[in-house]
Amino acid sequence: MAFGSGVFSQPSCLALLPEAHYNGFMKTITVRLPEPLAAEIEVESRTRKMSKSDVVRERLQLGGKSSRPVAALGAIADLIGSVNSLPPDLSARKKRYLKSTGYGQKRPH
Repeated sequence: MAFGSGVFSQPSCLALLPEAHYNGFMKTITVRLPEPLAAEIEVESRTRKMSKSDVVRERLQLGGKSSRPVAALGAIADLIGSVNSLPPDLSARKKRYLKSTGYGQKRPH
């Protein structure tokens, strides 16, 4: 059967799009990105199976608040273990270490 014969009506659009993103009130802008950032957005887009525009829009809405703690860890990975003079279990025994160094005690006048 053909469209318009009474049984099927002609579709109003090719695909159903999420109303939150495509409601007619969206403004298009052009942004130039450094190659590493563009590549990162491309990878995230493919990994999460969403458009690059949706990835960029989500990042802008987060306002710099990272939802990717792994990326933050990567930014400081070279610093991990770089302080040689501290005990390896400092995070578990910080109070004992600080007490042994005299931190927090009143200084003699």
